[in-house]
Amino acid sequence: MTPVVLTLPDGSTRSVAAGTPVRDVAADVSPRLAKAALAARVDDQVVDLSYPLTQDARVQILTADGPDALKVYRHSTAHLLAAAVTKLFPGTQCGIGPVIEEPPGFYYDFVVQRPFVPEDLEKIEAEMRRLAQADEIFERQMWPRDEAMAFFGGRGEPLKVQLIEENTQGQSEVSVYTIKDRETFVDFCRGPHVPSTGKLKAFKLTTTSSAYWKGDAKNQPMQRVYGTAFFSDKDLQAHLARLEEAKKRDHRKVGKELGLFMFHPWAPGAAFWLHKGTVLYNGLAEYMRKVLYPAGYEEVKTPIIFNKALWETSGHWHHYRENMFVLEGDEGEAMALKAMNCPGHMLVFASQVRSYKDLPIRFHEQTALHRNEASGVLGGLTRVRQFSQDDAHCFVMQEQIGDEVQRLLALVQQVYGDLGLTFEVKLSTRPEQYLGQRETWDHAESQLKLALEGAGQAYTLNEGDGAFYGPKVDFDVTDAIGRKWQCATIQLDYQIPERFDLKYVGADNAEHRPVVIHRAIFGSFERFIALLIEHFAGAFPLWLAPLQAVVLPIADRHAAYAAQVQVELKAGGLRVGLDDRQEKIGYKIREAQLQKVPYMLVVGDKEVAEGTVSVRSRQGGDLGSRPVREFVTDAQAEIESKGQAGQPVGV
Repeated sequence: MTPVVLTLPDGSTRSVAAGTPVRDVAADVSPRLAKAALAARVDDQVVDLSYPLTQDARVQILTADGPDALKVYRHSTAHLLAAAVTKLFPGTQCGIGPVIEEPPGFYYDFVVQRPFVPEDLEKIEAEMRRLAQADEIFERQMWPRDEAMAFFGGRGEPLKVQLIEENTQGQSEVSVYTIKDRETFVDFCRGPHVPSTGKLKAFKLTTTSSAYWKGDAKNQPMQRVYGTAFFSDKDLQAHLARLEEAKKRDHRKVGKELGLFMFHPWAPGAAFWLHKGTVLYNGLAEYMRKVLYPAGYEEVKTPIIFNKALWETSGHWHHYRENMFVLEGDEGEAMALKAMNCPGHMLVFASQVRSYKDLPIRFHEQTALHRNEASGVLGGLTRVRQFSQDDAHCFVMQEQIGDEVQRLLALVQQVYGDLGLTFEVKLSTRPEQYLGQRETWDHAESQLKLALEGAGQAYTLNEGDGAFYGPKVDFDVTDAIGRKWQCATIQLDYQIPERFDLKYVGADNAEHRPVVIHRAIFGSFERFIALLIEHFAGAFPLWLAPLQAVVLPIADRHAAYAAQVQVELKAGGLRVGLDDRQEKIGYKIREAQLQKVPYMLVVGDKEVAEGTVSVRSRQGGDLGSRPVREFVTDAQAEIESKGQAGQPVGV
């Protein structure tokens, strides 16, 4: 039998018999590596240690020092959870148990007779620990497809049968995993998993919630159990502490406390912006306009409803229709609410003859968009059906791509710098389903790489995660407690100009095709505001705070002077409140602090006599007395410089 040649990460090679499992390679390298091994990467595929090596390949043994191993570890813990639930609650149907990035961990969906309660989670976790201590093997078995469907159907698990039907068409065999044997636990799963349950040490079930099969309220109601897992108990405890902090910062909780927004069941997935929330929303919108105007952007507004012909031309009708609100016109024509701005911007560009001298042309829009998200995935401001974006489309010539992308990188850095946010960059490449030719995609991806490298911007590759029309650069913002939020995006598109037959007249008097760069910096305003609420814990920097100061008279006799101070501050462009209630000054100060107001201006006999205010800072406490005009000047300077950005205040 011809031996298989393996190439290891250090460049060395080994020859093994065909069919040798990966675990034997780890043992051959060193006993220490074999003990630490959790999974392996064979060429570009992450596999179990039991995976048979049948052809020449690159092999990397995965241990507890990389993200790929952690994903396998967490996915295995999700299966440990399912094994415990089916043991404790006979008759349970298992759904899916994926690894999730935020919050980092996993979940598993179940059909159970009654909702889980906190005491159930304690019992489930205890059973998981018992199974882990037993060090049972995660065994991958290949079953005939029909046998697997009959097995799961026979024991009352139609959801597993559905998954097999949908995900294994054309296959004669399917992958299942057992823990110990068929009586203990068996699940349809592609894996991979760690070698045995004993590898799973530091895990915790965190919460449970209602869910629906595939996130659709029309489907089977389910119970979802969330959990997390880490390689060490130290990392687990640090994560649990972050979760507690995240609960305090939850934008739904803080938004309600600060009176920023509300929701109502008659408008699911659409926020009602209250006065202070509207001030915040409009403040961000105007800030973005001030940033974009000198950068050469033209603001436009396009219709909310379009005939389906537009979406067919753009490709969205085929690729995105299920996420759109489709309507019927009075003559039976199919219409759809606008889910994105780009097709409308194509029509604006095509509305007149364009010259190479006009390019780049940059259209910016902030109108409302609607996407028909499943009710089961709606959540606060982070997943909604109605939202707006700081959306823009840049029409450029081929030779302008590099300069334009570098301008966009500088724009992202400026905006996030003003907010004190740090970020990481990912380059997402061609997905499995894509429009256009492979050669065009290769060229587009190389253009983005050159632009990133020319700007000195570090980035990681995110293979296969590009939009269906082109590759993209995504920006992951890290908030004050270390969580990552995907926000800004720069997407290079050769397809949509082709589909809309866009043209410009070049220097040679011939017609040429422009390239479109889709870009957003905030992303959706709703989700970005959720990020900011949680990043700052509601204690926004002065320039962004809905209420920047509040005047607090100590007694009724100081109310008239307090009102004069409020008028003077408003004349200076500040957003100022007046608390003239008949309450003790200490109570008023505490109320203002709970509302996260940056400055409290106390006025009493001394301040009335001297024409001053006694300034208290949300962060620094008592700052002493100052003339009113001096406070206004200092506050204006702080607003202009975004002075407190980057210093989020704790809850």
